[in-house]
Amino acid sequence: MKSIMITGASSGIGRATAELFVTNGWRVGLIARRAELLAQVAQGHENAIALPADVTDAGAMADAFAAFGEVDVLFNNAGMFGPSAPIDEIALEDWAQVLNVNLNGMFIAARLAFGAMRKSGRGGRIINNGSISAHTPREGSVCYTTTKHAITGLTKSLALDGRPFDITAGQIDIGNAESAIVTDLKTTNPGMHTMDVGHAAQSVLHMAQLPLSANVPFMTVMATKMPYLGRG
Repeated sequence: MKSIMITGASSGIGRATAELFVTNGWRVGLIARRAELLAQVAQGHENAIALPADVTDAGAMADAFAAFGEVDVLFNNAGMFGPSAPIDEIALEDWAQVLNVNLNGMFIAARLAFGAMRKSGRGGRIINNGSISAHTPREGSVCYTTTKHAITGLTKSLALDGRPFDITAGQIDIGNAESAIVTDLKTTNPGMHTMDVGHAAQSVLHMAQLPLSANVPFMTVMATKMPYLGRG
């Protein structure tokens, strides 16, 4: 049975992805801070394992990986948007929080997965959740956009450094899937075009099911009518 660890698994893209993998016969490790929500996701599924942990807590994350055991795939998903404002209105504490979750948290999870995959000798796959903002930002997103650009560099480095160990790395850039972050954005932009979060989950499943001899370095899946392509 293939296994996957999913961070940010208690809601949104992470939860939809976790539920899809469970129904497709995977053993799924569920990581998020809110234990009660993880329990809801895992309920009724013997192969879904709730592992409450904050992705920014290196010790708690190490304990979660140790409790889960062998991991074939990591979906490095947990993230936050942060305040929406011009840079001079961003408090340094808010900048540090977004950086800690979106970048340090992803680094910690990737480091643990890479180490476990390398030690096993079987290789594995790391899928980072980037964003359309890793390429083209929206206004007032300096914290989020900066971290997502950094994730692209992390993905490329992991893919390169993982080659000798049969560890692949790819990035999925998701645009306007119905999640908590997008719901919040829609309060100020009610005309925003969105797509069902299930399409993002299906895309992650496609990437994860590939043999280690094949990789999707970057995939973009987005709401068709969102203003990503072209220019104003």
